[in-house]
Amino acid sequence: MIYTLLSSFRAAPRPALLGLLLFFCAGFADGALMPFFPLWASSEAGIPVGAIGLLFGCYAGGELLAAPLIGGIADRVGRRPVLIASSLGVGAGFLALFFVHGVTVTAIVLLLTGMCESVLHPTILAAIADVTPPSTHPRWFSLARVSSSTGQILGPACGALLALVSLRSVFLAGGTTLVLGGIVMLFALSETIGVGTGDDRHDGEDDEEEGLSALLPAFRNGRLAKLLLWVVLFEVAGNWIEAVIPLYAQDAGTLTPSGVGALFAYAAALTVGLQMLVSRLIEARSALWLTVGAGLATILAFALLAASPAMLTLIGAVSLCSIAQMLVGPLVPTAVNALAPPARRASYMAASSVAVDLKDSLGPSIGTALYALAPRLPWIAGIPLVAVASLGLGAAIGGARNPSRPTEEDATPQLGSAVENYR
Repeated sequence: MIYTLLSSFRAAPRPALLGLLLFFCAGFADGALMPFFPLWASSEAGIPVGAIGLLFGCYAGGELLAAPLIGGIADRVGRRPVLIASSLGVGAGFLALFFVHGVTVTAIVLLLTGMCESVLHPTILAAIADVTPPSTHPRWFSLARVSSSTGQILGPACGALLALVSLRSVFLAGGTTLVLGGIVMLFALSETIGVGTGDDRHDGEDDEEEGLSALLPAFRNGRLAKLLLWVVLFEVAGNWIEAVIPLYAQDAGTLTPSGVGALFAYAAALTVGLQMLVSRLIEARSALWLTVGAGLATILAFALLAASPAMLTLIGAVSLCSIAQMLVGPLVPTAVNALAPPARRASYMAASSVAVDLKDSLGPSIGTALYALAPRLPWIAGIPLVAVASLGLGAAIGGARNPSRPTEEDATPQLGSAVENYR
């Protein structure tokens, strides 16, 4: 089995493999930042707990501000320059966090870093989709999650060691990894689309079309807009586990900062070890079955956290949250990519990324605000929200698979085959 896997990787297109590498680098940086940022902000930066979510919001806010303007830029200038510039930009932003002082300067750095990050993940996914057959996209997007989660194992693990010296030092590790990833892209990545040749463009599409309607296709594609609305609700609620557990566990005296890093490294390890197995086991299940299963896993995680902040409940909660993401993680980009015309692939992925990025803004902001009111309030409030969001997400994906009235830019034959291959 290992030999077969290695053989398939050797035969895989280089841009797809480099995309997995960059996902690893981004996962490492995020894994080093996310568990330790609230602890650094509250202990070393002197920021009130209720304001930590606002700083998270600056990072996500940069993504949200930039995505409507530059989210689809890779469709016009090419994947290679965008991946090089964005990975170097995000890495430089992480490195800057090590040196800056004060809430205002930190907010500005996070805003600029988020602007660079707004094009990173969607462009990686677009580059992978450019060089792989549509029938293999679910497997490649699952591998992308595995690569990111591998980084998220090493990121918190490395951060847990660095936190013994200084919480601020975790930013150095994350930034250096992404800068190195950008350098690798500079020397090893080739362009995956023929920019300006017209080979990858929609018949009748205006090459000069610009503006928000061109860069945010959710304004023009009703099925995509409905899908992304439910993605936002589901991701915002699920993000509370990642954003609030560090504070919840520390205030309860359950975990030290290093323990928090180890907990999230364990959660990422579950994804690495089980993602491909779970994908194979559930391949015959419908989209609604997958989203409802993810919703039930998240609801159970919230119930455990509401019951107690003990070590076993924390481990159980992050385990269930990881399982939920394994169920729906590859499904959303597969459906979005199948809806996208080839010439707008990066734009559609950017629209999807905006929806997911909202969790990094609304999730921590709402979650920490609820936590400031009452420690168990995020978990209690999250249960009905996740229940509704999981049902809506499953219905939206099912409706996208069986459109009754195709509209401009979404009448594409890819959707049924791509999602069926995921099933």
